[in-house]
Amino acid sequence: MLIYNVTINIDESVHDQWLSWMRDKHVPDMLATGKFSHAKMVKVLVEEDMGGITYSVQYTTKDRKTLDSYYKEDADRLRSDAQKLFANKFVAFRTELEVISQQIP
Repeated sequence: MLIYNVTINIDESVHDQWLSWMRDKHVPDMLATGKFSHAKMVKVLVEEDMGGITYSVQYTTKDRKTLDSYYKEDADRLRSDAQKLFANKFVAFRTELEVISQQIP
């Protein structure tokens, strides 16, 4: 299992609009690709020197093949939506995480 993690710092001037868009449009669109089983959005509780508000969005996928398929078939389209709406108002970086173990009480 892999986690596709997107960390985003969003400018406070568009924060509320962005957060609504993420919850109501972008995350559902990501899940609608069928390549992710679930998504979790968390707020980073550290103040950034550059300002803004930082979030981590974690999308869980079953394997490398599925994630590569997302990159090939969906990533450009879904990323361009954010650029159109929030150009120059956010910084994002992406990481891939491999789940080694998961424990649930």
